[in-house]
Amino acid sequence: MSELTSKSPDDDILLTRTDDIDSNKLTGVYDAVSNDFLVVNELIPKLLSSEVDLVEEIGRYIVEAGGKRFRPLLVLLTSGLFDTKTTDANKLAIVIEFLHTATLLHDDVVDKSALRRGRLTANEKWGNPPSVLVGDFLYSRAFQLMVEIGNLNIMKILSDATNLIAEGEVMQLANLGNFSLSVDSYRKVINCKTALLFESATHSAGVLAMSKSSKVKEEQVKSIRSYGHHFGMAYQLIDDLLDYVGSKTIMGKNTGDDLSEGKLTLPIILALAKTGGRKKNSLLHALKQKSSANLEEIVEIITSSGAIEDTRKAALHEIEQAREHLLHLPENEYRKALESLTEYSADRIF
Repeated sequence: MSELTSKSPDDDILLTRTDDIDSNKLTGVYDAVSNDFLVVNELIPKLLSSEVDLVEEIGRYIVEAGGKRFRPLLVLLTSGLFDTKTTDANKLAIVIEFLHTATLLHDDVVDKSALRRGRLTANEKWGNPPSVLVGDFLYSRAFQLMVEIGNLNIMKILSDATNLIAEGEVMQLANLGNFSLSVDSYRKVINCKTALLFESATHSAGVLAMSKSSKVKEEQVKSIRSYGHHFGMAYQLIDDLLDYVGSKTIMGKNTGDDLSEGKLTLPIILALAKTGGRKKNSLLHALKQKSSANLEEIVEIITSSGAIEDTRKAALHEIEQAREHLLHLPENEYRKALESLTEYSADRIF
């Protein structure tokens, strides 16, 4: 048995939950779909098999890096929510995980990242060309699995999503050096880059459930889709916030990485709008130099401007929206698990 298949969902939690936030809520979330999650974990290495050793080596390295696997988790919870657990649901969970993993490989190359989830990125370990090509392999393997599922509506959802995710990456790249980036433009980028795959996970799982059971209504699918969208928006806002006020232990990367890459995220966009004079010049200098050398000073400027608190409020607003959409869904253990997952996200910023 491979290292990946011998792990339980709780093991993945332990890989990333080394901070002091109470993880009981999160453990309970995985418990709701523990058997399905183990099946998915057993299938992943089989579906990563390739006659090209380097493809398999890099694929396994990035997938076995741990992480909470929230996106496939949402697929499984949605299937349970509508009482439509199937082999296709497990395949769909893997599709979502492979799409996400492919974007990580490409993101790390574009961002020249050296660390993810506390260890070397694939591009740092093997170089850029193999990382990009293995990302392409994961995309194509995901689409092979979609063909096996055989649902054209799901293929449309996920093909549209991958196209928009790519556009989001290009938008973010094009915005580097645009120090007047608006909040609306920023939100458009994070919707494409992050929220869309969460939304696609719940939406495609809802569509799959509707194809399996006449009891699943279109309005319910709309609600679970909206839940995924708002959860994903909150997830990125929280990550952007923690990049300035979190820690390497929590994030699995260095605090201040966004600043080092010259990325304008909501905390710094708001701070630029709220400050002037020397403080604003300090922010602009750090962005232009792509330097986190004076991170402590930058964090103080962002915090004193009120941008940290405003970003927190924006994330909590998305959390509340996600909670609202859950109220329209069946009351069962899976909805409770989704509620706990939402609470866990909110807990990250308190």
